[in-house]
Amino acid sequence: MVQNPNFEEIKERFRNANVDEKIRIYTTTQGLTVDQFKELLRMFPLQYLDKLERAMA
Repeated sequence: MVQNPNFEEIKERFRNANVDEKIRIYTTTQGLTVDQFKELLRMFPLQYLDKLERAMA
């Protein structure tokens, strides 16, 4: 798990990742603020939100 992450690097990786990798990044990255998580979530494809919710359960 990532500690003290560089958010711009994470955001770029997230932007270029496929859905499964986006889910892995979102669920395993630590140390982000609520606003940073929200920013990533805005880049997440809405049609796969159920898959993200299951991964977070």
